[in-house]
Amino acid sequence: MTTELSLRESEEIQGDILAGFKKDNVSVLFLKFEDASRARDWLRRLTPQIATTRQVAAFNEAFSEARHASGGDDPKSLTATWLGVSFTYEGLRMLAGADPFPTPPPVGGGLEAFKEGSAQRAGALGDTGDNSPENWLFGNGKNQPVHALLKISADTERDLQAAVEAQRIAAAECRVLIVYQQNAQTLLGSRRGKEHFGFKDGISEPGVRGFDRPNPAKPEEEDGHPGTRLVPAGEFVCGLENDRFSGPPSQYPEWARNGSFQVVRRLAQDVPGWWSQVSVKLRELKQAKAVPESATAEWLAARMVGRWRSGAPVCKHQDRDVPNSPSAANDNDFDFRDDLEGLVTPLWSHLRKTSPRAGLQESPDKPPFDAGILDGRRIIRRGTPYGAPFDPASEGPGGPDDPRGLLFICYQADIQRQFEFIQADWMDQPNFPPNRDSGGAVPPGHAGPRPVPGKDPVTQEAPDVDFESRGPDGLINHTPVSFQQFVQTTGSVYAFMPSLSILRGLCEGRLTPVGQNGQTGTQTGQTGQTGQTGQTGTQTGTQTGGQPKPQPVKAYPCDEFVGVPDQYRKGGQSRYWAFHGDRCRVISIADGSAHTDRKVEDDTWLTSWTCLQGVGRVDCVLPVPDQQDPGGKSWYWVFHSTGGRQQYRLVSITCAGGRYTTALERSDRDLTYWGSLSGVGQVDCWLPVPDQQRVGGKSWYWCFHTTSGRQQYRLISIADGSSHTDVRERTDRELSQWSSLNGLSRVDCFLPVPDRQRVSGSSEFWVFCGQSYRRISIADGSGHPDRLVDGDRTCDNWASLG
Repeated sequence: MTTELSLRESEEIQGDILAGFKKDNVSVLFLKFEDASRARDWLRRLTPQIATTRQVAAFNEAFSEARHASGGDDPKSLTATWLGVSFTYEGLRMLAGADPFPTPPPVGGGLEAFKEGSAQRAGALGDTGDNSPENWLFGNGKNQPVHALLKISADTERDLQAAVEAQRIAAAECRVLIVYQQNAQTLLGSRRGKEHFGFKDGISEPGVRGFDRPNPAKPEEEDGHPGTRLVPAGEFVCGLENDRFSGPPSQYPEWARNGSFQVVRRLAQDVPGWWSQVSVKLRELKQAKAVPESATAEWLAARMVGRWRSGAPVCKHQDRDVPNSPSAANDNDFDFRDDLEGLVTPLWSHLRKTSPRAGLQESPDKPPFDAGILDGRRIIRRGTPYGAPFDPASEGPGGPDDPRGLLFICYQADIQRQFEFIQADWMDQPNFPPNRDSGGAVPPGHAGPRPVPGKDPVTQEAPDVDFESRGPDGLINHTPVSFQQFVQTTGSVYAFMPSLSILRGLCEGRLTPVGQNGQTGTQTGQTGQTGQTGQTGTQTGTQTGGQPKPQPVKAYPCDEFVGVPDQYRKGGQSRYWAFHGDRCRVISIADGSAHTDRKVEDDTWLTSWTCLQGVGRVDCVLPVPDQQDPGGKSWYWVFHSTGGRQQYRLVSITCAGGRYTTALERSDRDLTYWGSLSGVGQVDCWLPVPDQQRVGGKSWYWCFHTTSGRQQYRLISIADGSSHTDVRERTDRELSQWSSLNGLSRVDCFLPVPDRQRVSGSSEFWVFCGQSYRRISIADGSGHPDRLVDGDRTCDNWASLG
């Protein structure tokens, strides 16, 4: 059923666009693809972890309700980590294997801006001199190219670090390079919600029609936020209903539907320099009798911004800030119709330059435009400060020369019509509002020719700002003021954040929609799952109900192999489920010297397994030692990552009459429930100690894990019985302790050679790492000596994995 707020239920639109991640800790990884095929492998693993609008909107609402119930305190127990991914034009081209624009995009439009990129368009945006691309840290086209951006947002620093570490490992496995990493964090204490100059940020964000609740009394405004207009969703999400002046939704290519164009800029702020400048200019204005003698630096700074530090608008609180008024701090219910000359809130203030509201005139003798006319220029901002705040009394972090600024991120349907227009035609334009220079009309009350209003002094160098004030004679006086620039562009990228169905299409190398279960076309809704993970015989893992299967891909890098419970060395064949990314297939391996392998079943989505609902990728699986096939039912611990944080669940697989069914026996838990895993960031794989399985009621394992970006291993034991008590038997050691693993920095998974287990006192295993594998042996007895049997070979040698 279509509802008034149907966009809140979207599982197609990525979560940061409309709902907003709204986390205190943020990191953006700027990525370069070395190989298109490996990049698609990386994306295939990543896509199930990408947050949707539905997930983020539901969490944000629950968080808001919990905070309200607690009297305004953030609920500590309610946390989440969100991931969002976007691509530059070159990144889309590599993944799709074709130009996203078979014919050139229209000249002068947003699609052309996206294709050209921010570096090529820097001059028109004022990114010259110190701001020019040659000085950028990323996105300048001269250093490493940027193909993708991965935004990671978390409630806690710990969760962010864990998620970043997991994504760095995932990228390295697929030869995706991190060319730059920008961390950002909400400022703490009294600075919370403010940017580094000290002013509250994000108050003037637009509401979105179909996502935010309308005010019953004023349907054009967001409920609970007086003055916040509800803008058509198509101004931010391509292909949806948009403003009547913005062009039809059909102007976008099909791959853009339910996606949004993203601008990311690193804006460095010289905080002590800016405040010093404010003090100097205040003295000049007092000497010119342009401001009251009682005016302070805070007074002038508030007029430069348009709001006081608390967020209270200058137009409603002209004399002083009201820091203890929550309603004033979030006040958006005003326009500038009664201040068209900028006597209260200057025309060149940041607030009026970026969002003129109903105070914009075509010329001074024309009535102002209605605020709704400007809906097509709005953007959704998701910026976060980076760096330590400036504290003059601090001798440590927070000094005057420390790097600090704003990680600026915005979303829009048309980069040129929205972001670039605001930047070039409003903020960076001296003659704004238009037709007010000396050649324009002179409005009533002016004593003579009108000076140029000037650029935005907060972000742009503004040498000719006109500070207007009314003199004793009632006439408007004009005092020129020159501001230097104290915000510098140090990096910029234009990207596109696709829908979830397009992400799945890109995993297969095409820019066409692919649904949750693999179907192509424009219908991308989820279909129901049965409780059965298989058809008949060993058909476990295939899609049921006639649902289409995933497109064929290679099954490596491999994540895990799990033996089919009743198909081990049966008729000289052993069958395994081979997990890779968000899918799984069934393979068989024959006994004998050749160990011939073949693919028994094609790939199926993990979502076809009842026990794996909500799992985007299986990291590793550990069979419960004393619960393997008693009465046809086997139990397993499944380790998987969600939002960059690893958890585990308990599942079962039952074989009855040649059919397999799965069940979730216990929902996800944190690794802290395992005493033997204390200090482990992520478990990568398990290797059973061959001669120590269920000996004296205990089974021993080598646990390979990644912590602080480095894979190590430890020895643990698990006892039989209902509690399955686990103990760390030996502390962490380096992989170099294994002679058979020489040259490897990590192991993805182990696969036992079926007919070479406990033969003549040794056991053999295939060791998989990325695109290659090797074969090793481990001897029984004290020390368990290991040796390399066969050196590295390409996984292409496995017919079952191709």
